[in-house]
Amino acid sequence: MGGTCEPELSDSLKTFGAVLKALREEARFTQEQFASLTRYSTAYIAKIEQGRRFPPNDLMVRSAEILGEGPARILGAAARTLTRKAGLASWFRQWAGIEEEAISLYAYECAVIPGLLQPEPYIRALFDRRLPPLSQEQFEQQVAARTDRQRLLTERPNATFSFVVEQALLDRRLAGTEVTNTLLDHLLSVGRLRNVEIQVMPRVQEDHSGFEGPLYLAETADNRWVGYVEAHDCSVLVTDTKATSAMLQRYGKMRSQALGHHATIALLEQMRGAP
Repeated sequence: MGGTCEPELSDSLKTFGAVLKALREEARFTQEQFASLTRYSTAYIAKIEQGRRFPPNDLMVRSAEILGEGPARILGAAARTLTRKAGLASWFRQWAGIEEEAISLYAYECAVIPGLLQPEPYIRALFDRRLPPLSQEQFEQQVAARTDRQRLLTERPNATFSFVVEQALLDRRLAGTEVTNTLLDHLLSVGRLRNVEIQVMPRVQEDHSGFEGPLYLAETADNRWVGYVEAHDCSVLVTDTKATSAMLQRYGKMRSQALGHHATIALLEQMRGAP
């Protein structure tokens, strides 16, 4: 979620998206109308039709209610052809869809600044260090995809975003002073949004509950919690309620161990120094 590559489009996802779009247009619904009737956002439906998101399971049921049983069977057949490789890209697409519709999103990072908080120079610095290296076209696609995801923070003002970030990530000064100062300015700016809370975990914290590594949690519109973890091109989507409950407990504890809002702002301003 922080330093990994955004998944590239797969042929099977693009095919599914094209089928959905054709069936929607045959039924004479605009994207906005279809999104409203199926209770998803227009942006989410658009990305499914573009092949940029895995369709959620509920989409088949909701589409049957809107399009009828015949088109729903066609859509279901298209869904069964989707390539679901057990790797980062497939899990990430599913998580990205959950992320876009979430009413609450929590993130703890100890390896890299969370993707939703990365300014473009920091993003470029990360992908520039990616191994194996990316082609120039892949590089620009990755940067564009990540910056596009960041619109969630402003496009979903009623969703709450909470981030706990290790101070060591700021101390590291990845890519040098200029990029780090841009990062600090960006964190201070994003932290002013009413729906965003950023907390720094201090370097020294003897009672630290984040030793099991980075974690992401999202609360869905029906108040279910879904977790996501990734490392070294491997990722897991966590839907088991017992597992997500444990993740919520750990995250809640870390929020109490990290610096509060005002202390975090003061630290960021101190680290930034004179503009």
